[in-house]
Amino acid sequence: MSLYNTQELKIYNTLSGEKDIFQPITEGYVGMYVCGPTVYSNVHLGNVRTFMSFDMIFRYLKHLGYKVRYVRNITDAGHLENDADVGEDKITKKARLEAIEPMEIVQRYTVDFHNVLNTFNFLPPSIEPTATGHIIEQIDLIQSIIDNGFAYIVNGSVYFDVHKYNETNEYGILSKRKLEDLIHNTRALDGQSDKKNPQDFALWKKAEPTHIMRWPSPWSDGFPGWHLECTAMSTKYLGDFFDIHGGGMDLKFPHHECEIAQNQAAKGQAPVKYWMHANMLELNGARMSKSTGNYINPAELLSGDNDIMSKAYNPSVIRFFMMQASYRSVLDLTDAGLAAAEKGFHRLMDAIGLIDNLKTDTTSSFNVTDWKQKCYNAMNDDFNTPILIATLFEAVKFINLVKDGSATVTPEDLASLKETIDTFIFDVLGLINISKENSGSDKLASAVEILINLRKEARINKDFALSDKIRDELAEAGIQLNDSREGTTFTTN
Repeated sequence: MSLYNTQELKIYNTLSGEKDIFQPITEGYVGMYVCGPTVYSNVHLGNVRTFMSFDMIFRYLKHLGYKVRYVRNITDAGHLENDADVGEDKITKKARLEAIEPMEIVQRYTVDFHNVLNTFNFLPPSIEPTATGHIIEQIDLIQSIIDNGFAYIVNGSVYFDVHKYNETNEYGILSKRKLEDLIHNTRALDGQSDKKNPQDFALWKKAEPTHIMRWPSPWSDGFPGWHLECTAMSTKYLGDFFDIHGGGMDLKFPHHECEIAQNQAAKGQAPVKYWMHANMLELNGARMSKSTGNYINPAELLSGDNDIMSKAYNPSVIRFFMMQASYRSVLDLTDAGLAAAEKGFHRLMDAIGLIDNLKTDTTSSFNVTDWKQKCYNAMNDDFNTPILIATLFEAVKFINLVKDGSATVTPEDLASLKETIDTFIFDVLGLINISKENSGSDKLASAVEILINLRKEARINKDFALSDKIRDELAEAGIQLNDSREGTTFTTN
């Protein structure tokens, strides 16, 4: 019998505003879609936290015995600078500034995205579709919306008619916003827009002559709207109605609101049963922002090459720190917080190292069965990782008492304790066991991994001088890079 038959999982559903009992549409199967990155720059640490939260959720659902199809997209076209459908495409703008092809930008930052997530021990999604790989599906979806009377064509562009849609549906059902309030708080169009109303959004934009990324359509040579991409990709791989749609809190409106409207308009039904949103990551009590200088990227955090943190931190320590807060809570990244997490992480790992050498007895002075269920209760309560971690430390205390001879444990309970700790720490939380003794070598490995990624990026950009310089200077330092089909590894002399 699968664990999901004995464990009642509750998920905070943004749509209902409550913790709902999780009952997938098809028993034993879960379809989950998470909005992935727009690959025009290095992945933001706040995005890493969001994707880490859904990696943890993916891991727990798999542990419960569900067969999970996890779809996380790559947005490689159509994401304009402004939600009002104005400005340049973010990828096209970066390509223009660097005088290279847009797909070179896409490749560079997709590689960076994968490298960073691999560093933090993410499981890969089941499917990772790209927006440019699904243009046909998006055109078909637009045509359905037009045919159903919820979109209009102006000068080669197609816009979703929010006011028309709201006559028979509820625009704002997810974010709890009323269209009347949105109208009141929106400035009137300036006469330069093709939209009927400011609240309408683009399904297809006609490309200007200078716009590089463009595809033929029945309406014009152009490109799809950002909101449309996720609707097309999620429903293609998960069906018109699927279990979980996740993303950052900042996507709730307008992005996810528009997804609901598009699906309802095209297919006559809501697309998702459970909407989940991960909260923001702050830095020293303030919003992370490059413009204000209150910013640190993943590589800087891992290497210690920054003016904000006192030292480098191991990827598992950072992951442990992030798991100490609920995915729905704002998390403040601080040096003190990371240092405390590092101490707690090593206490956890030290206790794990003691388990195999503990002496057993005929009785146990700790109820392992109840403790094990408390671990499940924490995760079943909307993936409450901070409570799970607190519960794991109850076991740490018990392990140390057994070691000191102040508590006893039976062989059966010790085996159950070990299995449960391994399951939740390594399989569910996704941590990797490192010891204090190895922390120096781990930092070296993290630093070399960053240089390997920089070298890979240099080779993609055909900057072979930089690529060779990284390899040669590492060799001079006694670190030999070894290239193979599987990637690049290193050895020390």
